[in-house]
Amino acid sequence: MSGGVALVSCREARIYDHGAQHPLKPERFLLTLDLIEAFGIPSHPNVRTVGCRSASDEELRLVHTPDYIEATKAAGRGEGGEWSRYGYGPGDNPIFPQMHEAASLVVGASLVAAGEVLSGRAEHAFNPAGGLHHAMQSRASGFCVYDDPAIAIAWLLTQGVERIAYVDVDVHHGDGPQAIFYTEPRVLTISIHESGRYLFPGTGFEDETGAGEAIGTKVNVPLPPDTDDAAWLEAFHATVPKRVREFSPDVLVTQLGCDTHRTDPLAHLLLTTLAYREAAKVLHELAHEAAGGRWIATGGGGYQWARVVPRAWTIAFAEMAEAQLPDELPAEWLAAAREMGGADVPGTLADPPA
Repeated sequence: MSGGVALVSCREARIYDHGAQHPLKPERFLLTLDLIEAFGIPSHPNVRTVGCRSASDEELRLVHTPDYIEATKAAGRGEGGEWSRYGYGPGDNPIFPQMHEAASLVVGASLVAAGEVLSGRAEHAFNPAGGLHHAMQSRASGFCVYDDPAIAIAWLLTQGVERIAYVDVDVHHGDGPQAIFYTEPRVLTISIHESGRYLFPGTGFEDETGAGEAIGTKVNVPLPPDTDDAAWLEAFHATVPKRVREFSPDVLVTQLGCDTHRTDPLAHLLLTTLAYREAAKVLHELAHEAAGGRWIATGGGGYQWARVVPRAWTIAFAEMAEAQLPDELPAEWLAAAREMGGADVPGTLADPPA
């Protein structure tokens, strides 16, 4: 089914680091890359590992305002200013050194993934460092400085792509891409998430459907706390395949946040890796059936950075590459992950019984 598959390895983006006490840790994607490599997936004949680059200011301006970009640069250099107007300060979005450079790498990695797919060098591409979907045009939000999925989508539109479907399975509403493309009929956004009645960012309700010519192209599936695999998959199957097929996109872009997991500390859903495996399978099928095979995937949220994220995203990448993996995790990787993240890191891709 799959032709070429690109893994965007952007270890340089480890500098996207809000600090030791912050829940969004670069180790989530570094351990993912390590696990993908430990399973030997990059050695498969249909898989290529590619590097990343920094996004240019011109590329960032496809979505973000010039003053916001300049403020991000200055704040990351330690300069004084009223940075709170741009969403920076104590709490979710603390200022950290090289903030602009770090976020530009994340965006650049998603642009590399988009370029691989658009050029035909790969049918599918995955940037595990990406998926920072809360950043708005002129404001940081929800741990996100620049909105790499939105910038990748905006870039694809500049390259002549006519229709793009964006599917976001993070536990938090994909509010950035929805807001940025709210009046853009060429972009379908679908977000399945814990309801904003209970969780940040407080948006993502069924009546948010787009504006102007884009009415009907913004789709939200808010779910109650304690939604489990069966209920989540029922909602996913009822909405995502039908809407993507009807839209008939040229490219499928996905955000694969796994903070829906039953052990995630920042939300209240009860998913396991079984749901991630099924969702990846459906998205893979949709890429081929509805988007000519063109699939760009990013990471996203996930705050069990050692216990859950690497397993979830390795399952997704294995599906992209059609790699058959044993359930047992490689011993060397597991030992390193347990040393970093604690002895409760599971030893299998499947979750142990609750």
